[in-house]
Amino acid sequence: MESNKGILVVGLTQRGKLIPAAYELLTAGRALADTLKEPLAAVVLGSKVSDYAKEFIERGADKVFVIEHASLENFNDELHAKAVAELVEKEKFGKVLIAATVAGKSLGARLTVKLKAGLAADATEVYQNGTGLKAKRAQFSGNIISEVQFASATQIATVQPMTYPRAEKQAGRTGETVSVAFNPGFARIEFVSFQAEESNEVDLGAAEKIVSGGRGLGNADGFKAIRDLAHAIGAAVGASRAVVDSGWIPYRHQVGLTGRTVRPKLYIACGISGQIQHLAGMSSSGTIVAINPDPECPMMQMASIAIQGDANELLPLITAEIKARKGAAAA
Repeated sequence: MESNKGILVVGLTQRGKLIPAAYELLTAGRALADTLKEPLAAVVLGSKVSDYAKEFIERGADKVFVIEHASLENFNDELHAKAVAELVEKEKFGKVLIAATVAGKSLGARLTVKLKAGLAADATEVYQNGTGLKAKRAQFSGNIISEVQFASATQIATVQPMTYPRAEKQAGRTGETVSVAFNPGFARIEFVSFQAEESNEVDLGAAEKIVSGGRGLGNADGFKAIRDLAHAIGAAVGASRAVVDSGWIPYRHQVGLTGRTVRPKLYIACGISGQIQHLAGMSSSGTIVAINPDPECPMMQMASIAIQGDANELLPLITAEIKARKGAAAA
């Protein structure tokens, strides 16, 4: 089936702010656009979002559609899908990229039905070859990486956050901005309220530093030392799937194909042997520090700095030294 032309990146907002994953989509979209020699467009939706248009252009978009309406201030599956679907149909976009957040996954599913499109959910890579658009995604708890091929005129992929780097700004880059009118009409879904989770911890998805623990910690009490080090250096707390499955720490901390994909500047893996699902979720980290008694385990082999030893013994010493040096620097 002959595909429509053009690539559209969907920029969703969350409580008035653009989600950072939108800039990651621009990296994926720009690569596709350059390969296909097709234009790269973006759409940003919300109540007050026009200021983001310049940012999208500087980061690689050729054209930005701005859909501003009070009804789009908070994510509403029905209304956001209506707005994006109308734009895709009018402009005849062939490929639509959405961040695989909770909202993005819901939007992708609704757009698939509205547009009679193909959908690759939770993609870790999207690319074009001689036979068309392809997407890679994990299946069976990350034990298999499948390659999805599209056969529809409109092709939608929800892309896991942090699998692509954020597109860099190119000061002075120019493009076209188009305001799009939107009539929400009658909606069966209504946004009622949002209750933020009360936590003093750094968000794992956007963290530049992460301290992660695995089964090598011995038990759930081992995460006290993980949290102490994380607090000392301003890092988020991560975990392997094994300890999450064991109930040592909540799922929101899980790093890996079946958890969160991360791209920090510093990743400290404590007592994590490095199963393939975990490595796939953090292998793009800048500097990787591994603490493990087994020097031959995959994580130690991958690490930029490998420390052979028991994390339960070493972490308190490392944390104490960091606090001492901070105290000396502040004096």
